[in-house]
Amino acid sequence: MISCAIVGATGLVGKTFLKVLEEKNLNIDEYVLFASERSKGKEITFMEKNYIVQELNEESFTNQHFDYALFSAGAKTSEKFAPIAANAGTIVIDNSSCFRMKDNVPLVVPEVNLDDAWQNEGIIANPNCSTIQAVVALKPLHDKYLLKRVIYSTYQAVSGAGQKGVKDLVETGNGGDPIYFPYVISNNCLPHIDIFLENDYTKEEMKMIEETRKIMHLPNLAITATTVRVPVLNCHSESVNVEFENEYDILDLKQNLSNSESVVVLDDPSRKIYPINTFVDGKDEVFVGRIRRDYSVKSGVNLWIVADNIRKGAATNAVQILEKLLEKRLQE
Repeated sequence: MISCAIVGATGLVGKTFLKVLEEKNLNIDEYVLFASERSKGKEITFMEKNYIVQELNEESFTNQHFDYALFSAGAKTSEKFAPIAANAGTIVIDNSSCFRMKDNVPLVVPEVNLDDAWQNEGIIANPNCSTIQAVVALKPLHDKYLLKRVIYSTYQAVSGAGQKGVKDLVETGNGGDPIYFPYVISNNCLPHIDIFLENDYTKEEMKMIEETRKIMHLPNLAITATTVRVPVLNCHSESVNVEFENEYDILDLKQNLSNSESVVVLDDPSRKIYPINTFVDGKDEVFVGRIRRDYSVKSGVNLWIVADNIRKGAATNAVQILEKLLEKRLQE
């Protein structure tokens, strides 16, 4: 019997874990839902069954065995409980930032570096939402043209900040004061996601830089980032400028993207076709448009990349990792 724990089941990503798991209907026999003391006892209907949310504590993974666990309850919770679960024989797929840059923890996007997942020591990290959608599009381009430099400019939805971020957008749109963001997010773009570091980059910007290098096995890739929170409910958008080592044909590049796993090309300027948030919302693919040559360098291209940050940028990516682990287990 295969069992799976869902940690943070009542949060924004946790709820989406459940939704994606229902859609995929994986070969898992038993689920147990965990959350904080605040959510203990809540009843959730999942897989046509009613589940009572349990409070996560030190005995959660020692009093009962789980083969797998999906964590999305914040870095502090993961730091404390994920090692307990791993030491008890559970493979943890963690959605927080806690383990992403640890040398012994694989950072996995299945379409990009699935083989890294097999090297886990009990914990697999789910990358940052803005990084996931970028590398899904960049991987097939690197394979053919070789990345030389990448410039990220992101336009990130408030759902990336969780339920507090969503509440801020709604309430400041109605004239209320911000509670989570440092300024009113309604009608504003805030070039400030996470804390500022000593180098004047934000932590979110450095996450994108460092995670891209790790996922793509390109430790010396020239890369920079500016991340911006925008008054959009869901789906992150990114303007990505790429310079290649090799020359390319633009039609060939577009075809290469179109043929790539989980990538949908929406690119027809004459008909005003390009990815927008409301179209992408609720979908698992990464959508790419506004594909055009950058004439300021020898071999550059501009891309507009949009994805649902709660699905592909978090829950779906984690469930895809779980799905691949299950497939490998059943093959052995």
